Amino acid sequence: MSQAVYRWPKGSVALAAFVAGSIALLFAFAPAYRTAEAKTGLPLTAPLPDRVPPGVVLRVGDPVTRWVFEHNGWEKRLPFRVEWAEITGGPDVTEAFHAGVLDVGFGASVPPIHAVWMGIPVRIVAFREYADRATRQAYVFGIAPKANIKTLSDLRGKRIAFSPSQVQAQIVIETLKAVGIRRQDVTLVELPSSIGGDVYSNALASGAIDAAPIRADLVAQRYVRDFGARGAHILKHPPFRDDGGNVYVPETSLADPGKAAALRIFIHYWGLAQAWVNAHPEDVARGYYVGNRGLPIADARVMAAYTGNVSVPRSWAGAIAYQQAAIDTLGPETKHPRLDAATLFDRRFERIAGDAAASVQGKPS
Repeated sequence: MSQAVYRWPKGSVALAAFVAGSIALLFAFAPAYRTAEAKTGLPLTAPLPDRVPPGVVLRVGDPVTRWVFEHNGWEKRLPFRVEWAEITGGPDVTEAFHAGVLDVGFGASVPPIHAVWMGIPVRIVAFREYADRATRQAYVFGIAPKANIKTLSDLRGKRIAFSPSQVQAQIVIETLKAVGIRRQDVTLVELPSSIGGDVYSNALASGAIDAAPIRADLVAQRYVRDFGARGAHILKHPPFRDDGGNVYVPETSLADPGKAAALRIFIHYWGLAQAWVNAHPEDVARGYYVGNRGLPIADARVMAAYTGNVSVPRSWAGAIAYQQAAIDTLGPETKHPRLDAATLFDRRFERIAGDAAASVQGKPS
């Protein structure tokens, strides 16, 4: 069984292979990072400070939240400065943490886990999930036009995109287990997914891979729209959770009392932002996806629907169980040690975002 295939077509897939190689080279030095943790500063068991000293800056990678903050003028209320970065997606966020250029990142279940496995201590400080997660999937499988895959059982013997630092890897492994296919009976093509989904979509369309987990939003719609006439289609994965979203930060940022105090306030506003997005899908569609991303309004509404209708729980019991399932799925398959998911969460933040979201739910805006 081959875990990686390096016969890349030109364009975005080749670029993704280069990025994957660069990240792998970067993390070859990850063990040294484990010994570079701050030995001084605010203990992770200490209460969060109330006061933000002058000059504190939080570097945040979360474009949608940035637009919500700017649209509502919330940055003017903050006793610190936010530097927004166009850094999203597990591999890029982890690399930015490693380089020390980011304080706050957003990702699905796997990126915080993978960061710890790579020797970068991080903590989850906020969590969200779909309010309708019982009936909605965040990802579906894109099927290549000539792959001859009609059901998930047909994945046997096929080439499947696999990004071990992203939730897509969890989706692949859980799907194979659910349909009774052994990992050695498929070829996992190591290929990081882009935020826009173009890398996976282009690889599918070109025939470089046979199947890939792609986002069940505009990515899936565009893929079928652009290549459906050639036989491209999508399949739903078996019923398991794929919807969790985490705000996570390096422990070095939490060890800084000023940043820790700023994070306490930022996460409150992040919770408000989730509730605001839920209540204003048309504003998000027109303001962010049309105004900032240049999408046609019909496509923008698809993305706004995918972004919204989320819940911010006030208890992390479900979130911890969700993260533990991801650890227990991927750890044995990627030869990484088992982690206790509870150690990934900074429980000092547990109620902050949920309380903020609940404080405005159902109120007129």
